[in-house]
Amino acid sequence: MKTWVLFNEKDELLIKHENETYRLPTDNDWNPDNSSVNEQGDSPHHIQKDDWVLRVVDADIPSSFVRSSLRQSWNLLSSDEYLRAGKAWELLYWSEETRFCSRCGKPMNWNSDISLLCSSCGREIWPQLNIAIIVLVQKGHEALLVKAKTFRRDFFGLVAGFVETGESLEECVAREVFEETSLRITNIRYFSSQPWPYPLGLMVGFHADYLSGEIAFADGELKEGHFFRADNLPTIPEGLSMARMLIDDWVAKERKEQE
Repeated sequence: MKTWVLFNEKDELLIKHENETYRLPTDNDWNPDNSSVNEQGDSPHHIQKDDWVLRVVDADIPSSFVRSSLRQSWNLLSSDEYLRAGKAWELLYWSEETRFCSRCGKPMNWNSDISLLCSSCGREIWPQLNIAIIVLVQKGHEALLVKAKTFRRDFFGLVAGFVETGESLEECVAREVFEETSLRITNIRYFSSQPWPYPLGLMVGFHADYLSGEIAFADGELKEGHFFRADNLPTIPEGLSMARMLIDDWVAKERKEQE
């Protein structure tokens, strides 16, 4: 039985709700041949990746479905289903943003699970990820937490930024920390990586140690930042983010040292 990943025209994920549980729908929940689906004209109706991801336009959605943003679905779906929905969204977003060939301007068509092929010149392309680093800087028994001007909610997170052409991940970590806080760091070490489909992202997490400097917001991206102890943290990001994973990892190590 096929499991579907469905998004409506508002970029909302459609999830099956039953018996106080949530899951991605299957053939039993959704009829992909529903005649009410609008497949005419230029409507953004796509079936791709072996027909498992679908943009639903002008369709009658069963009442047992709930609408959720992809980010909110992390709280509803299993980890595997959330990751699957994230990959589906990235492919759907990419295909809708890459409808025409950048070389000759002709339409692009699906050629494999994750590639598009120009209908005229034969150019094949694949999704390109936006790679970003995020780093927890430790100073003794304190960690640097910051507030960015772009944060939608009132919480402290970690220094993060996109990797530039021609630099390594470690060089990006040092540059972003210095550009955003005026601090110098050392002992940069890899923690983990995470798909970040908002959209087409890959988040790479690091730990680092404070070396020198005073906090000053050099490039204007941050509005507040302080070093905090593990037993006196402010409001921090939710569990789905790499920032929270880094903070939780540091807190666990601090508590273990105190035992």
